[in-house]
Amino acid sequence: MISRLISALVASLVALSPAAASAQAYPTKPIRLIVPFSPGGTNDILARMLATHLTERLGQTMIVDNRPGFQGVLGTDLAAKAAPDGYTLLMVSSAYTMNPVLLKLPYDPIHAMEFVARIGASFLILSVGPSLPVNSVKDLLAEAKRRPGEIVLSTSGGFMHFATALFASLSKEKFNIVLYKGGFPAMMDVIGGQTHATFAVSVPALPHLRSGKLKGLAVGTLKRAELLPDIPTLDEEGIKGYDASNWYAIATATGTPRAIVMKLHEEIARYFTSPEMRKQMTAMGAVIDIRTPEEMRKIVPGEIKKWTKVAIDAGMPREVN
Repeated sequence: MISRLISALVASLVALSPAAASAQAYPTKPIRLIVPFSPGGTNDILARMLATHLTERLGQTMIVDNRPGFQGVLGTDLAAKAAPDGYTLLMVSSAYTMNPVLLKLPYDPIHAMEFVARIGASFLILSVGPSLPVNSVKDLLAEAKRRPGEIVLSTSGGFMHFATALFASLSKEKFNIVLYKGGFPAMMDVIGGQTHATFAVSVPALPHLRSGKLKGLAVGTLKRAELLPDIPTLDEEGIKGYDASNWYAIATATGTPRAIVMKLHEEIARYFTSPEMRKQMTAMGAVIDIRTPEEMRKIVPGEIKKWTKVAIDAGMPREVN
């Protein structure tokens, strides 16, 4: 009897603690969701979908705030320096783990942010055009071996450059990597025959794959894509361990109460694992991949380490040592 009374008293004290009370009441005012990129991209689209849902679920307006600049660093720094109270969130992509490899940052990428939830990822398709009549990754590698440095991989900066450099590094073959201002012109030059191959983003590539203007050799994820189940992974094709998914996540400033972080995590996970959202994400060429704050604390430093090696092997210009 006494033990029951003590347990009830402890439970009531926890329930009445300031942190617990604050989390229970959260949110009591509008929430800002910073997108560190321009409107219109996948980051922005996912952020606006989530903002609509959380506004309805939490009873407070969630405002999407686009703060583009310096490869996402400006908006990320703004979120990192915000009060750790759950009222400023950040839409994060895998660029978060690539920027510290190349740039001197005004925040600590390991400790500045608490990741609320990883949502999912879009995938890339290693594709060739009419100028290179190959039918598999093995064919492409054989051609690269026969013509070292002559096979042109067109790509763009940031994530796309890293993904292409990772392929070149793991394949052990010498390719000529040419940087474009965007992924779309890089893909169109493969279709036009000016270059040989590219890692095409799933959604804009699909019409060209279906029409036969592009040939998909492999996807850049460890699992086959639901949207293209007949196309193997690079890992299956012999490029062991290849994984270059452009993932998306929600984060907030480190120090935000765990109860608030987990309340947001549960709402986000519930939304993105719903049948409706699974269909929408598949149509967008993305996959659902929910990860917890604890999992993200391991993923982020692991990816920074991986991309650091890729940058060094590829000779990318770096501001950091």
